[in-house]
Parts: sequence; structure tokens; C-alpha cells
Amino acid sequence: MPESGEQPRSEAWKTALTVLQEVTPPAIPEGAHVMTVQIAYPPGDPGTPPHRHPGPAFGYVLEGEMRFELEGEPERIVRAGETFWEPGGDVIHYQDGNSRTDTPLRFLVTMLCVPGRPMLTLVDDDELKQRAHLRAPRPPS
Repeated sequence: MPESGEQPRSEAWKTALTVLQEVTPPAIPEGAHVMTVQIAYPPGDPGTPPHRHPGPAFGYVLEGEMRFELEGEPERIVRAGETFWEPGGDVIHYQDGNSRTDTPLRFLVTMLCVPGRPMLTLVDDDELKQRAHLRAPRPPS
């Protein structure tokens, strides 16, 4: 029993941890620094145009549903409470938009960034055409 005035020690920490995602990322960029950002899109917003990040990125959807597509992987929906990740580097991130027209989308992303380089670089139309063979087949409309 704690002495007078002391707070009892909690045992909740023993079961408080829930692993949401475990991955083995590719090499971490030399001298990387880490940035955690929150992204918020209104209902139906298509999100960031095709882009890439210099290092791996790990995300968690807080609210709504994200249309998520990486180069070489089929498009999928990531819902609130679910995680996603991307290796960064040369891989194109095609979609991160709000798949719902009736609710906002909010997600967190922790990125390993390269000092002196932008954390996000848009991919131009010419490169998208050159790499079209690397994109997973699109579902029929």
C-alpha cells in the first residue's frame, strides 16, 4: 500500500500497448530526421497529386477513409483505425485522397526525411507515362 500522499502505481501500462503496424523499411536515408504531420481533406477531396517521399512514411487514419495507392500495388481503402506505410525513395504514391463524400479524412504520417530535400516531390505527367507499366491494374469504372 502506498505511503500517505503517494499515488498508487498503475498496472495499466502492462496492457496499454497495442501494435498497429510492424514493417521492415528499406534503408533509412543518411542523416534522416523524422517529421510527424497531420493531413486533413474535406469530403470527396482527391488529395495530393502523384508524388514521392525521399524516405519511408508510416501512417494512421484518424477519421474517415483514404483511397491509397502505391506504385505496383492495387488501390485500397484505409479506414479510421488502420495503418499504412510506403517505402519512399523512387516509389510513386498515386493516391491519398478522401474516398468518402460525406465525411472529412484526417490521418497522421511519420516520415523519415532527408535534410535539405523536400519531404514531398510531385511527379510530372511525362514520368507518369514512362512508368505506367509499373502501376497496378485499375479497377473497372
